[in-house]
Amino acid sequence: MTRLHDPSRRDFASDNYAGAHPQVLTALVEANEGHQSAYGADVYTARLQEVLRAHFGEQAVGYPVFNGTGANVLALQSALPRWGAVICSEQAHINTDENGAPERIGGLKLLTVPTPDGKLTPELVDRQAWGFGDEHRAQPGVVSITQTTEVGTVYTPAEIGALAEHAHGLGLALHVDGARLSNAAATLQVPLRAFTTDVGVDLVSFGGTKNGLLFGEAVVVLDPARSSGLEYLRKVDMQLASKLRFISAQLVALYEGDLWLRSAQHANAMAARLRAGVEALPGVQVTQPTQSNAVFVVLPAGVADTLRAHRRFYDWDVATGEVRWMCAFDTTEEDVDAFVAEVASALAARSDG
Repeated sequence: MTRLHDPSRRDFASDNYAGAHPQVLTALVEANEGHQSAYGADVYTARLQEVLRAHFGEQAVGYPVFNGTGANVLALQSALPRWGAVICSEQAHINTDENGAPERIGGLKLLTVPTPDGKLTPELVDRQAWGFGDEHRAQPGVVSITQTTEVGTVYTPAEIGALAEHAHGLGLALHVDGARLSNAAATLQVPLRAFTTDVGVDLVSFGGTKNGLLFGEAVVVLDPARSSGLEYLRKVDMQLASKLRFISAQLVALYEGDLWLRSAQHANAMAARLRAGVEALPGVQVTQPTQSNAVFVVLPAGVADTLRAHRRFYDWDVATGEVRWMCAFDTTEEDVDAFVAEVASALAARSDG
């Protein structure tokens, strides 16, 4: 097939724009030879369980799935009765970017709380943790947080531990949407289990696609007492791959060694470089701490449109002019510096006009 795109192009819209890491593609090729049992009864899925236990502890059980939305829906379904509800931030991915999948496919209710930095606290949880036993209200059963959050901020282990203790005290499970869990670990400089298993998290939607996988995520159960039925729900929700070895092999390639960490560290470093390059430019207002691989800024009117002639990125708040710039494992220093120069040029052109 003839290549249809410019492989040198780098955008700052999403880490989903990046291709697959070469080591992940090599793992797919190696896993492709010969026959292996289907639906997860293969050696790569067995190896993945060992890899996940090394990261999350001996009690961890992983269920590879196609995508992050599926992982979130499955995890939440497995922890809730049919009448259950999830307490989450208004900015949570499950509330803003999954097109009603938790409600329509999962059959559950989202109880949202406004948060200035994307992070829940025990006090914010209590705004929705009420009505227990009231047949007229969906029953809170899970607290769901995103790590890193939708605005790029990172929960510390202590913050997650406080949420877990509070949730468990109310009889609720704690779920972590970990699409960018690796970026959080890179920022915190601690093992994955230090802010999941060790502080009381019950379920994790474990990310891979944003950190170099071609496709695939996993639901990781950390407390079996808080989850049930995933072996059936995965099929019911159309998230069970017949050739599951190809999802598992990618996850093994990423997490068996330190590829996951090196890739996340690099993406975070590129975001820090981007922030450092633009925050001194006149007219640029950085709006959130840059704690992972995301930079949020407000630009003067018209500047974003000028930049989009050359680079793709997303508006975050159209009303204020806030945009989001994301870096990935394959973003280079040259990419960042070129983009900073483009921002400076667009600002100068606006001033001259």
